[in-house]
Amino acid sequence: MALTGRTAALALAGALIVLAFRSVTGLILVEGLLAAGIVVDLLLAAPVRKLRLTRSGDTKVRLSETAVVTLTIANPSGRPLRAQLRDAWPPSAGAAPRTAPVALAGGGSAQVRTALTPSRRGDAVAATVTIRSSGPLGLAARQASRPVPWRVRALPPFRSRRHLPEKLARLRELDGQHRSLRRGQGSEFDSLREYVVGDDVRSIDWRGTARHSEVLVRTWRPERDRRILVLLDTGRTVAGRVGDAPRLDAAMDAVQLLTALAARAGDRLDLIAMDRRIRARVVGTPRSAVLAAVTDAMAPLNAELVEPDGAAMAATVLAHARQRCLVVLLTDLNRAALAENLLPHVALLASRHQLLVGAVADPRVDELAAGRGEAGLVYTAAAAERARAERAQVAAELQRRGAVVVDAPPERLPPALANAYLALKAAGRL
Repeated sequence: MALTGRTAALALAGALIVLAFRSVTGLILVEGLLAAGIVVDLLLAAPVRKLRLTRSGDTKVRLSETAVVTLTIANPSGRPLRAQLRDAWPPSAGAAPRTAPVALAGGGSAQVRTALTPSRRGDAVAATVTIRSSGPLGLAARQASRPVPWRVRALPPFRSRRHLPEKLARLRELDGQHRSLRRGQGSEFDSLREYVVGDDVRSIDWRGTARHSEVLVRTWRPERDRRILVLLDTGRTVAGRVGDAPRLDAAMDAVQLLTALAARAGDRLDLIAMDRRIRARVVGTPRSAVLAAVTDAMAPLNAELVEPDGAAMAATVLAHARQRCLVVLLTDLNRAALAENLLPHVALLASRHQLLVGAVADPRVDELAAGRGEAGLVYTAAAAERARAERAQVAAELQRRGAVVVDAPPERLPPALANAYLALKAAGRL
């Protein structure tokens, strides 16, 4: 049971009347009338526990976009429902409105729509629905909280989507609209066509020419159906914030662009996210659904404050990919972390697979390195220069052991990683 503000106002007015007349009879009369009104309201209010509540609507939404969840309320009783409804969600879900009025005739139904604009990745789970059913006098109400389960997953934003048309245009130059007349490593035979002036004579197919009246040349295209394994580091080194977001978020954006591009290129992509243990895995998903599967798997991930296990990562890659493939490792070029965990295993991975390492650089370090105005800025610039030098040394060490390294700020990492993939594909090194 819940009392309303109207009840408090009437009780205050009654108290003033009693004090004015100083009569016990008046006190009994006022209290009796108020109590009777409360009882009448409780008897005539629609029962809350008999209401039928169901949900429908969106289950996934990109971060900072809006999803709509609809709550349907059915009133099986014969009494009209006059109620206030509160649909409770976590604060990070950005639910609006927080409360809504509901008016239903007996046997009727209504819908209440809640807009969710999440501010954090992951799952937003509905808590409880609280309904306060008031009587006709507005003095008292029946109240109950009911669990109505629903889950909305906030997916990582795909900000690098704007780079996809450009990368697809480059991909078409490799495979599709523009066929290559020159055979390179990693190219496969496509078709024969008639020779025209300017074609490379080394592409002439002499056997085909002997069977036809015109000179024929071979055309080639980059190999398709290559395999890509993305290893996403979720350890402490990617928990550091660059700008307004952790390094992990920028890495996820790069993974999405690479996944979309690889699917259009006809290559197969798998994802493993791990630090000391596997946090997420997407394996064997068809190319048409791999982007959605990878995005969904990354949504609930957060950087764990543990040191990543380089030996476990290498063992996972070797166990998962027994044939040569492109291994894309997204981590941070932190010398202290990589020297003990990853560097000892890079040579082995690079000997069996093509290894591509992507890392999120902090543009603030470059800004600090340029400071020269006063003594404090000079010391800060020296520290920044040292940090840049250590990062460059780690990248050079990875390259000496056979890896290709892409180190770029958050907004430039996705296209730079995609460019590296296309370059490796064009060179036939996948």
